Amino acid sequence: MTHTALTFEEHLAGISAATDRLAAWATEAGLDTGVPTCPGWTVRDLLAHQGMVHRWAARVVRGGDWRDTDDAAVEAEGRATEDPVAWVRAGAADLLDALRAAPEDLQAFTFLRQAPPPRLFWARRQDHETTVHALDALAAREGRRPTAADAWFDAEHALDGVDELLVGFWQRRTKGPRAPQGRPYAALVVADSGERWLLDVSAERVETHHLAADEPGPDTATSVLSGTAVDLYLALWNRGGHVDDPALLVRRWQEGGAITW
Repeated sequence: MTHTALTFEEHLAGISAATDRLAAWATEAGLDTGVPTCPGWTVRDLLAHQGMVHRWAARVVRGGDWRDTDDAAVEAEGRATEDPVAWVRAGAADLLDALRAAPEDLQAFTFLRQAPPPRLFWARRQDHETTVHALDALAAREGRRPTAADAWFDAEHALDGVDELLVGFWQRRTKGPRAPQGRPYAALVVADSGERWLLDVSAERVETHHLAADEPGPDTATSVLSGTAVDLYLALWNRGGHVDDPALLVRRWQEGGAITW
């Protein structure tokens, strides 16, 4: 099971807080404003995407088949609605209702490696989904990529999101960085809290190991990426941040691992 320090209720609070900021910053930015962190998107596109994802996740949590949702049609509804901000809020409220009503032993589709149980998985996934897109709305309002000073969430929340990306997303067969010229390498991601992740990167896949607090540091890591928890969150989710990256790992990982949606 993947590492997560946050509770189900903390993830629900994270969804709610991020939705409030997404709605406020989208309104202040304006629907036709471009989103620096999602090239080619306007704020209207951002809201349509987020509202679609919330509705898709709520359907899955309620036992629906994830393949039955016409994502393009739902996004088109979001773009066409008179008030996309209210439409996003309605979708988030429905998602929260679905999660609260779900049994603790919910049986439902999940899609990340080493995922927590489905009820917690979907609360966690939508917490970080909404947080990242709230950052996008802030980027649209400010006309720049976010910095750690912009974050409303704490280090614990950031560490959880770093772990979800490195352990959950990047270990999927079609995701994550790949070794250049087929030369395997090992990299270490280190947060100021002491949390560490070892990445073994090959031409075919990446294997991530979240190191325990008492686990000795590996000798195999040839590159180290370090920073505060929030800066790592921003950098690894491709939303800004300032990290110590002498080997230019973030730049190297852009092609195979960057999240741009």
